[in-house]
Amino acid sequence: MTAALDVSRRTFLVSSAAAAGGLALGFTLPFGTEALAQTSSEINAWVVIRPDDTVVVRIGRVEMGQGTLTGLAQLVAEELECEWDKVTTEYPTPGQNVARSRVWGNFQTAGSRGVRDSHDYMRKGGAAARHMLIQAAANEWGVPAGECSVAKGVITHGPSGRTTTYGKVAEAASKLNAPSDVTLKDPKDWTIAGKPVKRLDTVEKLNGAQIYSIDVKRPGMLNAAIKASPVFGGKLKSFDAAKVEGMPGVRKVVQVGDDAVAVVADTWWRAKTALDALPIEWDAGPNAQLSSETIAEMLKEGLTADQAFVGNRAGDVKAVLANADKTVEAVYGFPYQHHATMEPMNATALWTDDRCEVWTATQNAEAALATAATAAGLPVGQCEVYRHNLGGGFGRRATSHDFVRQAVLIAKQMPGTPVKLIWSREEDMLHGHYHPITQAKLVGALDKDGNLTGLHMRISGQSILAAVNPQALQNGRDPATFQGLNPSGTEGVLGYTIPNLLVDHAMRNPPVPPGFWRGVNNNQNALYLESFMDELAHAAGQDPLEFRRRLLVNHPKHLAVLNAVAERAGWGTPPPQGVHRGLAQHMGYGSYVAACAEVSVDDDGVLKIHRIVAATDCGHAVNPQQIEAQIEGSFAYGLSALLLGEITLKDGKVEQENFDTYPVVRMEEMPAVESIVMPSGDFWGGVGEPTIFVAAPAVLNAIFAATGKRIRSGPLTKADLRRA
Repeated sequence: MTAALDVSRRTFLVSSAAAAGGLALGFTLPFGTEALAQTSSEINAWVVIRPDDTVVVRIGRVEMGQGTLTGLAQLVAEELECEWDKVTTEYPTPGQNVARSRVWGNFQTAGSRGVRDSHDYMRKGGAAARHMLIQAAANEWGVPAGECSVAKGVITHGPSGRTTTYGKVAEAASKLNAPSDVTLKDPKDWTIAGKPVKRLDTVEKLNGAQIYSIDVKRPGMLNAAIKASPVFGGKLKSFDAAKVEGMPGVRKVVQVGDDAVAVVADTWWRAKTALDALPIEWDAGPNAQLSSETIAEMLKEGLTADQAFVGNRAGDVKAVLANADKTVEAVYGFPYQHHATMEPMNATALWTDDRCEVWTATQNAEAALATAATAAGLPVGQCEVYRHNLGGGFGRRATSHDFVRQAVLIAKQMPGTPVKLIWSREEDMLHGHYHPITQAKLVGALDKDGNLTGLHMRISGQSILAAVNPQALQNGRDPATFQGLNPSGTEGVLGYTIPNLLVDHAMRNPPVPPGFWRGVNNNQNALYLESFMDELAHAAGQDPLEFRRRLLVNHPKHLAVLNAVAERAGWGTPPPQGVHRGLAQHMGYGSYVAACAEVSVDDDGVLKIHRIVAATDCGHAVNPQQIEAQIEGSFAYGLSALLLGEITLKDGKVEQENFDTYPVVRMEEMPAVESIVMPSGDFWGGVGEPTIFVAAPAVLNAIFAATGKRIRSGPLTKADLRRA
């Protein structure tokens, strides 16, 4: 029996006891595989206090560079009234969450929901812990709790001046009942939340102490490299293990499911070297002739198909278009995109007859646990997943845990031995769950005064939900397809008031696995709509800003961010010589965003993006500096897709296999980004994804201003940007 198994069983038993009403006293729950060296007291599920006054905030969400752990810890610390420099964080495991009746709630970190869906219960957790700690001090002194106050973790009895610290009363506090109701601070009184405090993970990243799942080491661990069928839907026909079994370090060659083979060796490089030398035969299956051209034709047919799912409708758009003084029509496209996380997919698994443990990076630890249990052939209660910070997520590690399944299937063939599976970059590129491909046809009606009286937006393309969560379809309709185009709601409202409107979707699902990619369907929807709004404005002979303002009059939050970027960028005033501007606005994940891009295009068609001014209204700004960093990062991601990114297929296989054929924006290509964080305070919106929506359309509209050319699909490496 290994120490890791002992710890995990102890973890499970302690968690079960806590779920039944007991308290974990005298030690911390050992999240991961290491218990704390000193005694700690659990005040509630979210707050653990150590004797040295260190505050451990337990968080169900995960950190992947976006700052969620720091932001949520700020909210807890704010209500707890502790000292920020003494705050750290911990991940509870999904097994513990199940054992404790999911006390930590949802473990998924996606859809810009890390803070906006956790803030309420985490703030209440901090406030409840504060009440319990103060009550424990008051009990010790024999005084009313109302006579006590706290600041930076020091509790003071006002009349006597006596003081104590959280660490000294934590054990007593852990034995008290939590208050049934707590009052949360007004955000205007925040002193930790709402401030640009330092991130909790910076030092470890700088000194190399940060451990990602790709860095995991276990006693006696072996390493695995894997190859799956390069053609989607293909199968493994045969392989000749004898050809490589004698190579240095090789321990075993194993089949993984019906479509992959792996080599297990003492080092990963030896495993990969042997795998590259392994003779493999594939059965390409039904998709051997699939290509980007055949997919494009499938989508083109959908642009004029009779059947389509309706996402937003008002008035009689067909009648208005038929009788318009002027119509404008355009067809746009958005290619497949890869997540291209810097840390490729990986997982370490240890399997025995009665236990399976996995160490991995995941955006949804409970889904990873379910995947591990299924692959292991064991009940969920006999499995566990230990989370690590992610070296990139962007949605790839949210819904598909194919790498976890593979790791467990390999480990099952080597019982009692930990095996770390790492995908090569090529394997990662060939087996993504890609941002879906779509096309859109837009037709607008203008009256004699240049007013937009009707708009039909037909989207043709892939449904993510049909592939990853078909039970979420609504009578066959994918509601996520219409992100940013909805008539109402909190996720993505179309801000423009258009009297006659039809937004519909002809679902066309090629056999290429789609997935949630940072910003998801808002990306193409904003590109299509905001680029076309620019086309309509120019067709009407109007300034693009003024054209939008009239349509946004009933949507003040949309209008406010648009006005903010226009004012900061100096819209209406002459830009520098040779520089041209473009605008875009959008709403998604509960937040309102806008951008103004400044670009130049020389006589040879070389584009330079000089500056992007970006505004975000996310309701409440928990850490303004982190929000600015997220805005800058989202532009890097969005501009990479517009300028360079495209996944293409030939003979059923992805053609891009590494960063030489799927490049990302380099530092010298990044524009200066000026962020305007303007929280209006009456809602909680997301941050990590929204500003990516407006990157592409703002730049495309600026390119038109510079060249007179409309670029309606990416990447721009395929476009001739020389002036018309």
